[in-house]
Amino acid sequence: MEPFKKISSIATPLDKVNVDTDQIVPKQFLKLIQRTGFGQYLFYDWRYEKGVPKKDFILNDPAYENSKILLARDNFGCGSSREHAVWALDDYGFKVIISTSFADIFYNNCFKNGILPIRVPDEILQKLFSTKRTIEIDLEDQSIKADGIQVSFDIEPHWKKILLEGLDDIAMTLQHEDAIIRYEKSHKV
Repeated sequence: MEPFKKISSIATPLDKVNVDTDQIVPKQFLKLIQRTGFGQYLFYDWRYEKGVPKKDFILNDPAYENSKILLARDNFGCGSSREHAVWALDDYGFKVIISTSFADIFYNNCFKNGILPIRVPDEILQKLFSTKRTIEIDLEDQSIKADGIQVSFDIEPHWKKILLEGLDDIAMTLQHEDAIIRYEKSHKV
């Protein structure tokens, strides 16, 4: 994973509640065995009609091309616990998701895959939905800045360290490689 420090981007406002993982990446696209290639299927049923982009869906609006921040309403990432949903968001280019609430498994999967999920109160989310300017997310300072808005957000120290250092589960384990080797040598059969 790449270390995460600061992101500045226009935000894509997905004005929907209870977005479940089957909407994020429909089940028919779960055949890939690697983590890449899922971005093309992100919100597929909302983005396409018989393979043709729908003009009225936000991801098809050129104004949000290359956006790295997704704004979403309550209960984002609910439904089944498929990690593919996070892979699709990441592969598409989103590095931050801001919502009032997330499904627990989805929330944890975001951190494990290099995406920063940020919970904010509804009044802050409303203000962010209203801005058409660049939003800056600073993980070190735990701050969101946009169009006269400046707020802090909470994050558990463990998750913050993982994102700042770009650590996945394997990299976290390898930080203790010396202790693992010592243990293995002392417990040989």
